[in-house]
Amino acid sequence: EAMERLDGILTDSVMVHQRADVSYGMFLSGGIDSSALLALMARLNDRPVLAYTVGFAGAAVPDERAHARVVAQALGAEHVEVEFSKEDFWQSLPRVAAIMDDPAADYAVLPTFKLAGRAAQDVKVILSGEGGDELFAGYGRYRSVMRPWWRGGRAMRWRGAMQGAGLLRAEYSNWRDGTAAREGIEARGGRTRLQVAQAVDCADWLPNDLLIKLDRCLMAHGVEGRTPLLDPRVAELAYRLPDRLKIKGRTGKWLLRNWLAETLPVAKPFTRKRGFTVPVGEWISAEGARIGDLVAVQPGIVELCNPSAVENVFRSTGKRAAFASWMLLFYALWHSQHILGQTCDGDAFDALDPARY
Repeated sequence: EAMERLDGILTDSVMVHQRADVSYGMFLSGGIDSSALLALMARLNDRPVLAYTVGFAGAAVPDERAHARVVAQALGAEHVEVEFSKEDFWQSLPRVAAIMDDPAADYAVLPTFKLAGRAAQDVKVILSGEGGDELFAGYGRYRSVMRPWWRGGRAMRWRGAMQGAGLLRAEYSNWRDGTAAREGIEARGGRTRLQVAQAVDCADWLPNDLLIKLDRCLMAHGVEGRTPLLDPRVAELAYRLPDRLKIKGRTGKWLLRNWLAETLPVAKPFTRKRGFTVPVGEWISAEGARIGDLVAVQPGIVELCNPSAVENVFRSTGKRAAFASWMLLFYALWHSQHILGQTCDGDAFDALDPARY
C-alpha cells in the first residue's frame, strides 16, 4: 500500500512540476533521487527527456557519469555530460561567490553552476531531486542518531570541521549552539530521534544550503529550478512514514529504494553509492601553501580566525582539514565581494591578492 501511494503521489508531483510553456530538462547524478525523477519524467513524456550530468576526469573521487549514462540510456533520455576540471574550480570561484548572496559553503555549488550554464543553452526550467535525503532519510547521520550511545550513536552534528585546530577566535567558539537549540525545538511533540534529525535538516540545511545553491546557480543563467520531491503532498507522505520504512539496518531511504528497484532495476538502488563528491580537497591541497597564505590575511578571515592556524590547516591533510580549508576559502571570497564590495574578473588567486585592499 505504501509503495502504491508513493508511486501515485510522486507521479502527480512530477506531472505538475514539469508543466511549462517553455522547454525543460533535469539534473541527473545517477543517484536514487535523480534516477527516480528521470524514471517518472520518462513515464510522463512522449519525447526523450533532457538529462544533464557533471563529472570529474582525472581526480581522485568517484565519477558517476558512467552509471548516470546507463540510467539515461535505459529510459531513452537525451543525455548531456559536462566535465568540471581543476581549472574550472579556480576560475569560477569568484563568480560563484558573487552570485551566492548567502555564504553557503557547499562545494557542489561549483559544478552545479557550470552544469546550469550548459543547461541554459537548451532549456528554461530544470527539475532536480533535492529533498529526497531529508524526507526519506538518506543521510548516514540519520542512522547514527537512531543508535543508542553505546552502539556509536551521537548527536546529528556533534562536531564541525571548524572546531579544533585552534581556528576560531575564542569569542566565536560557541557558534554551533544554534543547531543544538534547533534540535531541542524540533524534539517537542513526541517525535522520534530520526524525525527530530529530519526536521532540523528541513528547517536549516535544506533551505539554507541545498535550495540556495540550486536557485542561485540556475537563476544566474536565467533558468528556473523546480523540486518535485519537495511538493507538499510528497512531504506529507514522507512525514507520516514510520521509521522502519525509512531506515532498515544500515540502509536509508528504504521505501524509495524499493520503489526504484521495481520501477527501474538498472538504477541498482541497493548498491552502495559513493555520493556526489567534488575533489576540492585535492585541488586546494595542490596549492595549499600559496592559497592558504592569501586566505589567512583576508579581513573577513582575520576577524573570525587565528591567521597562523588558518595557514596550518591549508598545509594539513585529511578530510577535516580539506573541508575546513574549503569553507575558509569560500568565505574569504564571499566576504571580499559582498561585505568589502570588491569585484574581480580573474581567478581565486587574483581575487584574494592583498594588493587589492
